[in-house]
Amino acid sequence: MGNMGFKRLPKHIGIIPDGNRRWAEQRGLDKKDGYRYGIEPGFKLYEICAELGINEITFYGFTKDNTKRPKEQTKEFRKACVDSVMNLADKDANLLVVGDTSSEMFPKELIPFTKRTTFGKGIININFLVNYGWEWDIKGDNKMPCFKSSDIPRIDLIIRWGGRRRLSGFLPIQSVYSDFYIVDEFWPDFMPEQFYRALSWYQTQDITLGG
Repeated sequence: MGNMGFKRLPKHIGIIPDGNRRWAEQRGLDKKDGYRYGIEPGFKLYEICAELGINEITFYGFTKDNTKRPKEQTKEFRKACVDSVMNLADKDANLLVVGDTSSEMFPKELIPFTKRTTFGKGIININFLVNYGWEWDIKGDNKMPCFKSSDIPRIDLIIRWGGRRRLSGFLPIQSVYSDFYIVDEFWPDFMPEQFYRALSWYQTQDITLGG
């Protein structure tokens, strides 16, 4: 492992993999077809982070608001999340899936991973937000008075693909001091150079955490 010359790397990176539907439309495909092309980029990113020694990555799978989309789309992005997790079982990672399991939109196959599960050597923590909603997260109840994603630590750098400049409800508590980098390319067009640009930019930021 090596840091490839980076002087300072984020310990925890948040990934918003946007642009799957727009990518599909550009290619004359149905919107729903874009989701399956978003699986491989996630594993390419995982390999780079493992090589660099990044401690933790949180991927935005889908939100409770996303489930309002047409049924053929919700079916495909749920399947893409399940396929991603099942493929991760062949890697070296500690997986935690966070989301509202009380809804039928949460894939039942992923319930076992709502407790952190180690695959292989467990060299990197991977968090996957599935059927996640920020209001659901921060609303306490009798069983869990604190926020529900409390097992996920503060995020240093959030990278969003697809050109949109908003957090879309991504872990509001953990992102309170995150640096935020936008990649204009769509997520299925992921290239390592996009990620390296984000890391290079991050090195130039003044990290004070408000102090």
